[in-house]
Amino acid sequence: MLDKILDLEFAYLATFTARHDREWGFLFLNENQPAYYDANHAHVRKPVDYPEKVVDEVISFYQEKSIIPRFYIYTPDEQPALIRELKSKGFGYEELPSPVQLWDQKVMNLERNDAISIEEVTEANYQEALEIECSIKEIGGREVREKALKEEFDHPAYQHFLLRYNGVACSTACIFAHGRQARMESVATLEEYRGKGLIGYIIQHIQQQVQKQGFENLWVFPINERVEKVYNRYGFDTVMTLMTGHAFLGGKSIIELQNR
Repeated sequence: MLDKILDLEFAYLATFTARHDREWGFLFLNENQPAYYDANHAHVRKPVDYPEKVVDEVISFYQEKSIIPRFYIYTPDEQPALIRELKSKGFGYEELPSPVQLWDQKVMNLERNDAISIEEVTEANYQEALEIECSIKEIGGREVREKALKEEFDHPAYQHFLLRYNGVACSTACIFAHGRQARMESVATLEEYRGKGLIGYIIQHIQQQVQKQGFENLWVFPINERVEKVYNRYGFDTVMTLMTGHAFLGGKSIIELQNR
């Protein structure tokens, strides 16, 4: 299961950042978005035999482009020498438990609400969707989403949806597709419209689309325990918790960004 999850993750990343393969994993780079953390990370997927060499390579690769060097380390318990080397070079380090959730294939049965309508994002309503996503700090805010949404909108692997409440655009979500696997991303609701249960309706719409289009699975990777519990209510079961090491040579940690 871990290989399937990581393959989906790397396919997702490759839609908005360039992948450079290494024997131990990948270097991801998007020089047009230096502040977009997920677009500029070394991902260590396999055991590292020469930690000092790898760390020096990654530092040089990103610093030459004036980007802060950062690592994601999968199965960090198997990489003690690499983590020691990172700390000795001044990297901050944190471990992130990342829940992985899988839809149970049952479309939510929600009471009809005539105040709610859902439409696909097109050129006509693109700006409305952008303003919603730019207002959400947890998914990067305007600095990240203004460029990222444009790249996603132009990419055939994504389908974006917009929910209106009494005609007002107030919620978004999207499907990322890779083969027969689908992943729900960019679930966002304007702060003043939260607490009305709108998220359930846009998740229901995503589920209907996934079922209609014949995907094998629908995955979601919630950013924290609170969001995980929300998705639990809408038919997503936590199938594993992926422990990821995150090392960073400056800037804020992921935990700081998620809690800001």
